[in-house]
Amino acid sequence: MPRFSVIVPVYQVQDYLIECLDSVLGQDGPSLELIAVDDRSPDGCGALLDGAAAADPRVTVLHLPENVGLGRARNAGLEVATGDYVVFLDSDDTLTPGLLRSIDDRLRATGDPDVLVYDYARTYADGRITRAASAHVFGAPSPDVFDLAARPDLLDLLQVVWNKAYRRDFVTEQRLVFPAGYYEDTPWTYPALLAAGSITLLDEIGVHYRQRQEGGNILATAGRKHFDVFAQYDLVFAFLDRRPDLDHWRPVVYGKMLHHLNTVVAKPGRVPAGDRREYFRRAAEHCARLRPAGYRPPAGVEGVRLELLGHGRYGAYQAVRALAGARRLVRR
Repeated sequence: MPRFSVIVPVYQVQDYLIECLDSVLGQDGPSLELIAVDDRSPDGCGALLDGAAAADPRVTVLHLPENVGLGRARNAGLEVATGDYVVFLDSDDTLTPGLLRSIDDRLRATGDPDVLVYDYARTYADGRITRAASAHVFGAPSPDVFDLAARPDLLDLLQVVWNKAYRRDFVTEQRLVFPAGYYEDTPWTYPALLAAGSITLLDEIGVHYRQRQEGGNILATAGRKHFDVFAQYDLVFAFLDRRPDLDHWRPVVYGKMLHHLNTVVAKPGRVPAGDRREYFRRAAEHCARLRPAGYRPPAGVEGVRLELLGHGRYGAYQAVRALAGARRLVRR
């Protein structure tokens, strides 16, 4: 049984795929299997994967009969994974050299906890590498092993699946799976962190997160698929419904949800202009249904914006944004 199962869903990344695979297969130290899931990629990715499998017995390739999307492709990889720990990697990103050895050393030193979290850096076409703004979270004083109650600031991190190693038995016990649609990491990462009885941190950059210029990031593509964010948070709160012992986290998760809903609508090029009022109506319905009694909005302009979004006040929200933009312009 390998120590790590590295699951890589693959779709239209022919120019980056070999670099991604090499970053995994070039890892030294603990045993690994690389499970590459060809999500019916229309380019040459399938042939590249077959070539990698022929050259290295650690590579398993799954060719899906139809395109199912990132989340369900990961599920297909999970079904055949055999490692002690599962690591996810997107196929245009890379692992940093020596990461799996560092993860293994940390896991063994801390008694093989449920989840290990590491940091990432953004990489740009001009060669720049910039560590994420979350570095202070990893540098903060912390117990070696803890649950989320001891370090709630982990919820301030970008909630992505690919900056963590998960004990596979824990994944099975918690029945963690990815849904279809955009923002598929959300219903995985929140339950994983909330349910974990033991978490540890690795203060290292583990992933180089490629910032593609040619529109490779689907979340930066305008369309109604961004409305999927509502269904994904329904799944998070359905998880909390099944776990009354975690009920005290509802106000915190609700606040994170509001920030996320705001990010989706505030980022240019996501929600089409003609759909923004509908997005606000959906947000109001969503928040009215899920708002917990103990939630308190943050202070200041940010809190005002979140409350306006949560109550569907599109016109007032736009006015507050315009005023804040004018103030920034005056200061400059």
